[in-house]
Amino acid sequence: MVRVTSNVLSCFKSYDVRGEIGLNIDENIVYRIARALAQHLCAKNIVIGYDARETSPSFAEAAARGAMEAGSNVHKIGLCGTEEMYWAVTQFDFCAGIVITASHNPINFNGLKIVKAKSSPLDTKKDFNVVRKLAESQKWFPVNKVGMLKDISNEARKKYVKKIISFVDLSKLKKLKIVVNSGNGAAGPTFDCIASELDKAKSPLEFIRIDHEPDCTFPHGIPNPILPENQVRTSEKVRSHKADMGIAFDGDFDRCFFFDDKGSFISGEYIVGMLADIFLDKNPGAKIVHDTRVIWNILDIIEKKKGLPYKSKTGHSFLKKTMRDNEAIYGGELSAHHYFQDFAYCDSGMVPWLLIAEYVSQNELSLSEIIIKRSKKYPSSGEKNFVLRDVSKAYDKVLEQFKDCKKKDLIDGLSCSFKDWRFNLRKSNTEPVLRLNVEAKENKERVFEKIKLISEVLLSI
Repeated sequence: MVRVTSNVLSCFKSYDVRGEIGLNIDENIVYRIARALAQHLCAKNIVIGYDARETSPSFAEAAARGAMEAGSNVHKIGLCGTEEMYWAVTQFDFCAGIVITASHNPINFNGLKIVKAKSSPLDTKKDFNVVRKLAESQKWFPVNKVGMLKDISNEARKKYVKKIISFVDLSKLKKLKIVVNSGNGAAGPTFDCIASELDKAKSPLEFIRIDHEPDCTFPHGIPNPILPENQVRTSEKVRSHKADMGIAFDGDFDRCFFFDDKGSFISGEYIVGMLADIFLDKNPGAKIVHDTRVIWNILDIIEKKKGLPYKSKTGHSFLKKTMRDNEAIYGGELSAHHYFQDFAYCDSGMVPWLLIAEYVSQNELSLSEIIIKRSKKYPSSGEKNFVLRDVSKAYDKVLEQFKDCKKKDLIDGLSCSFKDWRFNLRKSNTEPVLRLNVEAKENKERVFEKIKLISEVLLSI
């Protein structure tokens, strides 16, 4: 591997670290970041895990060296999901956690997701930027004693699996056939441990596994189920096996995507709505956090169940802060990140499918019937992406087109609400694109009409 020599670390993004291997991230840079984190937090104990990418094990070793040479004890959990690192930090009361992952990014990328004590995100100014500057300057403090290395992978996974299963009442599960697509990412081994515990409890759930074994070559493409081309295999398996639902994970399985019993991909706002419904049934009057992209279906459910809705900007650090500040029981994003108060306010890809399985088990309708009912009432466009040079100009152009809008908000991009339709336009935090979502009330044609109009405005820039 070519060593990156630049002292300017361009792999630091909005709220995590991601880079192209050999260009702006390598073992040396990972070492520096981990050492900087340990030094900045004066961390006594740090947990480190990694995903299924080819470079992840060696990057994890480099991170462990960096943390130990800053004096921290390192507790390794091996191949894992990001959420397993989150839970280990809270469960074992560690000072910080690192997972080596580039999630759904291209195969030639890798990165780090980092939290501090109590699985809290790093504060941008007080932590994240400080760690970056320290990793760039390499002004290391002298250390009296190098930290120790300990493997806690078995113990950590057992505690994690126990926690995940605690979210559902196993006695309420009915016989369901579920297609599981791990995308040859990190999900397979962890899923098997959860399934094993369900079997011990005589759960009636039946699983059809595809692309299950971790494979760093990703023979069926990078595990990113939000891409239409990556949805085909799961959809076909659901139909061919006459399954009740399908689930597909991204590379580090902090996101889980759903397919109904017809093999149709389910848009994120309907899953957020269902999960809000589940938590409000169990916790009347609870607080629910959602992002601003597509909201009417979610707000309708929260209002009917007497819950309290809170808006947040998109992005895990924003959702988690809003949840913590308001002690919300659940938070959901259109992008399939789901956050749980009882999971250290962190996101999980494993908790949602168990909750949805319990929900479907107790419902007279099939999953497709549930979704059809909601999508007829609140149809939406799905997220449309536009690559534009001047985002601010795009906002101005769209505002000019809809200058009669009386209900605007700028919490996250530009949102405009009208009597029977609404749109949100926002710049991605992680990619050079502008994202558009349109929703309506009981009028799918209105969605198509407004998508066409706004697209024409954006493409004219």
